[in-house]
Amino acid sequence: MCLKSLWDDALASGFYEGGALDKQDGFIHFSTAAQVRETAARYLAGVSGLLLIKVDPEMIGDALKWEESRDNLLFPHLYDRLSIKNVVSATELPLGADGAHIFPDLD
Repeated sequence: MCLKSLWDDALASGFYEGGALDKQDGFIHFSTAAQVRETAARYLAGVSGLLLIKVDPEMIGDALKWEESRDNLLFPHLYDRLSIKNVVSATELPLGADGAHIFPDLD
């Protein structure tokens, strides 16, 4: 997930460099389809202007590392910038009345 404004910058440059937390931690945070709803609820509830970015992990290759994080689960972390060529889709995540994001079907 990322802010639409940052994604617009990525489209212009060809690369997503990550948000403030990503830059602070030294990698771009990713979540699997099974993890992303909880990630949004814990860290981004009420944040408008978000996009759900779906990537092809096979195209990213060895720069994507699976590391233990929240609840001792493995999360994908990208130790590089993300080429927009590796993005399958970018979908708006509207907010519901409760401040939770409304997700599309995740396959």
